Amino acid sequence: MTSSNEPGSTLGHWLARAGADDAAALTGLQRAAYARNRPLLGVEPLPLLVDYGEVLADPAKETWLSTVDGRLTGALALAIRADDLLIESIATDPAAQGAGLGRRLLDAAIDRARELERPIVRLYTGSPLTHLIAWYGRHGFIVEREEVLVDRRITHMVRDLR
Repeated sequence: MTSSNEPGSTLGHWLARAGADDAAALTGLQRAAYARNRPLLGVEPLPLLVDYGEVLADPAKETWLSTVDGRLTGALALAIRADDLLIESIATDPAAQGAGLGRRLLDAAIDRARELERPIVRLYTGSPLTHLIAWYGRHGFIVEREEVLVDRRITHMVRDLR
């Protein structure tokens, strides 16, 4: 795993910034983390349609990784936009789910938005994943809108940090 961290970022004290050499491990983690969502959605989850080699090469995106004893346990994928920070993915290894890592990754995204002086954090999730919509709601996010695509419905959520 790449150990380079964003200068000045507090995320580097427990998360490492992903690099190009992390693409395969990141893809594997995403596949494992989102596997249980496939049957609920009826389609492939959006984070599994992404080429992580391209994501890791994009300067407007950041991916942060969590490891335990050298094993990748979680990932946080962010898109830094002009007026907000978009959480593209929070993924935890199924063996690590339920231990609070997802919450820590969500908190890290909020911290990163503050560091970047982005007053708004956005995310999206599949509309059938009502347990996730409720979870994000418990952490200060509200439903902004629902988007209907040809093959799925997506719930967009927002949290204002001001």
